[in-house]
Amino acid sequence: MNDEKERLRSAPLDGVWVKSSYSNGSSGDCVQLMPIDGGVAVGDSKAPGRTPQRYTRAQFATFLASVKAGAFQQ
Repeated sequence: MNDEKERLRSAPLDGVWVKSSYSNGSSGDCVQLMPIDGGVAVGDSKAPGRTPQRYTRAQFATFLASVKAGAFQQ
């Protein structure tokens, strides 16, 4: 495993979760993000016991660019 992946995998999840701005606050069904060493953790508020996914900053930036470009529109 390379250093970047190891750092990301071992980063503690001790920060503050930030909910999606599209959440109206009345539902617990939200995408949550937390900056971590080496990247970002992505969690699901309706499944708090599930292990959050971890992505490098480059991976997450690529995902966001794809969303903005409409890659996931049907």
